[in-house]
Amino acid sequence: MNHKETHNKIVTLTSLALLTAIVVVLQLIGSSFRIGPIPFSLVLVPIVIGAILLGPWAGAFLGAVFGVMALSGGISGSDVFTATLWSFSPFWTALTCLLKGAACGAVAGLVYLAFSKKQTLACILAAIVCPIVNTGVFALVMLTALRTPLMQMAAVYGWTGSVVTVLFVTVIGVNFFVEFGINAVLSAAIARIIKAVQRH
Repeated sequence: MNHKETHNKIVTLTSLALLTAIVVVLQLIGSSFRIGPIPFSLVLVPIVIGAILLGPWAGAFLGAVFGVMALSGGISGSDVFTATLWSFSPFWTALTCLLKGAACGAVAGLVYLAFSKKQTLACILAAIVCPIVNTGVFALVMLTALRTPLMQMAAVYGWTGSVVTVLFVTVIGVNFFVEFGINAVLSAAIARIIKAVQRH
């Protein structure tokens, strides 16, 4: 391994470590803010930046870290919604947390690569697709494997309506639009950050 390869590897590992720390801190902070039963996911921006700068594998890793943090909140009881799901089905709760996080990071990276010839557009699309995949995977599992626990929770908490209404109105609610809005608004800034980093 020559000097340049060694330097690039060190930069990659350092960048990944820094972004991982940011994901952990933002998830800890974000767990305190919620509208409805689910906390905001403030960690999607560093996940997108990692996916763009370091590739889909880094996006998947950072997303998995996000998933582990979300799951730990459920196991510890600090996230009541995830804790309730955990009590019903530890396996599916763990799989959902890890899968949705890893998928949103990986897809963001793949979207960036697909449109990388137009860098600003690629950054914007990657930033926008990340919350869509994160919420989409969550919704898919909740409507299938975790459908029964969801409706049992609805009965306990007095949420009314069909499973679709409970999921998209009560559980997901405005959280998705807040996460989507944050990423959409910051996507142009993300593009500038990427350009600045890649010049060095």
